Amino acid sequence: MSVTNTPTSNDGDALSLQGVTRRFGSFVAVENFNMSIKTGERRAILGSNGAGKTTLFNLVTGDLALSAGNIKIEGVESSKLPTYKRIKSGIRRTYQHALLFDGLTVRETLFLSSVGIHNRWQSFLPIKKNNKYQAEAEMLAKKAGLFSLLDALVGNLSHGQKRQLEIGIALSGDPKIILFDEPAAGLSPAERPVLTELLLSLPKTISVILIEHDMDIALETSEIVSVMHNGKHLLERTPEEIVHSDIVRDIYVGKKQ
Repeated sequence: MSVTNTPTSNDGDALSLQGVTRRFGSFVAVENFNMSIKTGERRAILGSNGAGKTTLFNLVTGDLALSAGNIKIEGVESSKLPTYKRIKSGIRRTYQHALLFDGLTVRETLFLSSVGIHNRWQSFLPIKKNNKYQAEAEMLAKKAGLFSLLDALVGNLSHGQKRQLEIGIALSGDPKIILFDEPAAGLSPAERPVLTELLLSLPKTISVILIEHDMDIALETSEIVSVMHNGKHLLERTPEEIVHSDIVRDIYVGKKQ
């Protein structure tokens, strides 16, 4: 039985990847990858280390250029758009390792993310009180569960709170699609339920794509699961089907070649 999945594209999709490929010299990190994400869909992408998951995210956001294929965001061809224009079109992401400024407060961080989304050049202006960006920063802090820490320095936050702050940043400016790259990495057992609750609370107007090694979080927060192996989109199934998949089990114990 063939396990390769080749979804068809639909211009009504939030995100469509067709034939997406990235080569580094002779090494093919992502190969002929096809995937369609519906508006409001929750999708997890699983795969062992080196499967190409983060490279795929970098291609979607424009941090890396395609070697072949095309990317559509809400039906619009976006393969050659620079990163800032993809952000304007509604793409957001988090990273495996937090990219935060420890010397800023939570309020200042969310203020700057709000300003930067709406007008990236205004990010260099002094912070003003009682404006729409301050109001949005407070709203984002509430959504991220950090309202009581608005004036705390980022450097004094716990690792889990920094992950929450990253979610707040990703929610700036009415996102359409958020890519989460291993948001549970480094979290304590006590912090993981907080992350799960935040992911489940995201508005259904937002499509969510999650790379996560914590299988419990990935399966609990997703509706569809894609499996990557050696840069390829091997299959997509429901979380229930993934739990009982011999193919997925073989990948994670090293039998799938």
